[in-house]
Amino acid sequence: MSEYASDLWRRACRALATASRNIEAADPDAAASRAYYAAFYAVSALFALESRDFAKHSAVEAAVHRELVRTGRWPPELGENYRSLRDLRATGDYGHLDHVTPKAAQDAVDMARRILEAVQQACPELIDLTDKP
Repeated sequence: MSEYASDLWRRACRALATASRNIEAADPDAAASRAYYAAFYAVSALFALESRDFAKHSAVEAAVHRELVRTGRWPPELGENYRSLRDLRATGDYGHLDHVTPKAAQDAVDMARRILEAVQQACPELIDLTDKP
């Protein structure tokens, strides 16, 4: 396994843990942002294991839909989860007067967890790198 993929997976797991803690700390904007990054890093690790790397977040999202959802590797719900996480991150980071609600932040953590679990199923070798998310 590549060192890059391993690093991305560790980042994904740390981001998910941080997202959960941010909900408890009453910071749903930060929780949603970290949940998105957990999914982003996890999907990037999957693609890195397939010798694919993308320079932009939009390219990773496009690859999720093109390479994972449309090919049937992932159910459509996971593609929708990824898109929802992107939208919640935008609200949390750049929403001006709009903010992520605690419920939406918890949903974001749950969506990110499902994405990490799907990556683990596709790449079982990642499980040995850290505790299960």
